[in-house]
Amino acid sequence: MKNVTYPSPKRNHLKSLALVTLSALLGAMAIKIFIENGNLFPGGFAGISVLIQRLSLRYFNISIPFGVLYLSLNIYPTFLVYHFVGKWFTRYSIMQIALVSLFVEIIPKIAITDDILLIAVFGGIFSGVAASLSLMANASGGGSDFIALFISHKTNTQSWNYILAGNAVILSIAGVLFSWEVALYSIIFQYVSTVIVSNLYQRYKLMSIRMFTNDPDALTEAILSKTRHGITKIWGEGGYSKKEVCMLYMVVNSYEVNQVVEIAQNVDPKVFIDISKTDKVIGNYYRIPLD
Repeated sequence: MKNVTYPSPKRNHLKSLALVTLSALLGAMAIKIFIENGNLFPGGFAGISVLIQRLSLRYFNISIPFGVLYLSLNIYPTFLVYHFVGKWFTRYSIMQIALVSLFVEIIPKIAITDDILLIAVFGGIFSGVAASLSLMANASGGGSDFIALFISHKTNTQSWNYILAGNAVILSIAGVLFSWEVALYSIIFQYVSTVIVSNLYQRYKLMSIRMFTNDPDALTEAILSKTRHGITKIWGEGGYSKKEVCMLYMVVNSYEVNQVVEIAQNVDPKVFIDISKTDKVIGNYYRIPLD
């Protein structure tokens, strides 16, 4: 059987730092190139920050920097994830929030198109890729991302659609106070962003694996040496061969599937494997810590 090696902690930290920086840059570009030019409202706490910023300017003629509002709104959610999700996750997220706030202030406003639909679609793509890179780095853009991850961590299910529903409330307020046309285009922006994140980020997507083998003990030992997920043995009989066969059943995260399949095929080249999506698990399911 081939040995499966893992990156060193130092290499993981360097990778996370690079991804967080790139994510913050793309997120700030989404704001300066698309959101500001289309007068759109982004999702989550960034959207609330933009809403407060525009309300303050309209009714009180006071210009509040985006970074100040964004940082202030993220204080409580930061403490929430620090205690319940992970310390390094929180540190990288603070870095992400700070860099986005900094980049938004130093990157000039750039207009590349006046087509509001193109602005909404491609702005959503930039925003979604930025959020996905941040999550892949074991960080997040803060605010509603913190809340979504906290819910996912507790329930073992994805919660991005709930955040989209929360964003709809923000956009309804923006529609009443500013423009329903802008609010509707902002929904397109947020929908595209949510779809990108939901498809690129794999941590909370679960898969069921059923492996049919004549060597269950060796296969089980090999898999458990590399993962901490439980395996259930179910004995049966081949319908055609009439020979005894064992089915090994386990649930893993989608990014772990290839590793388990590789181990199984190395141990038993004749193994038959069935893989399917799992919506939710209830009970003691091990998830690799974010830290």
